[in-house]
Amino acid sequence: MRHAHEDPELLALVRRYVTPERRYMKLSGSLLRMRSLDYDRFVRRLSEDSKVITAEEIATLLEGGWRERRTATWLVAVSRRTEFRERLGELLLASEVCCAGLAYCVALASFGMPRDSELLVAYLDRYLRRPDLAYDQTVAMGALLFIDLNLRGDQAARFLGPGALWQQWLQDAPHMRGTTDPTPSSLSLIRRLCAFVDECADMS
Repeated sequence: MRHAHEDPELLALVRRYVTPERRYMKLSGSLLRMRSLDYDRFVRRLSEDSKVITAEEIATLLEGGWRERRTATWLVAVSRRTEFRERLGELLLASEVCCAGLAYCVALASFGMPRDSELLVAYLDRYLRRPDLAYDQTVAMGALLFIDLNLRGDQAARFLGPGALWQQWLQDAPHMRGTTDPTPSSLSLIRRLCAFVDECADMS
């Protein structure tokens, strides 16, 4: 992992794309609660940056910490750079840093192809077997269901039946005990964030 405080190249990219107006903080579910004028400006600037950032700059940001990876992934989604699909799948599966998993899931859901489903399935197959880890299982399931609905697929079915991994994880994960099934809210979140991606992309 590269660190901006000791990497001048990465630091320059962070100052250009990541930290202005605390963009990295807003690139989460909180962007859906932004006020109208702030939201419009945010959409416009994210769209503009998605057009000018180079593939090499994105690759460099994806080597950084969670702030850099989150921001780079949203720029990948908005600019429809599906050539980063496999890299995002690798980062999601590795889960080396916190706070970036939602971005990976949104990007894969926005690409919305069978390969994106396969990458999400690989993640769920690994981490639904780890109820001790409170990672991004819920948003990954939301992203997989989103793709299934759009492609009329059934990739999520293997996890959702009685006694299947999803129900086992909900029962065994300490942080999920006593909660209702998060599937509907996770799907709704992914749907709304993918609509945001589409809005930004339409300005490109």
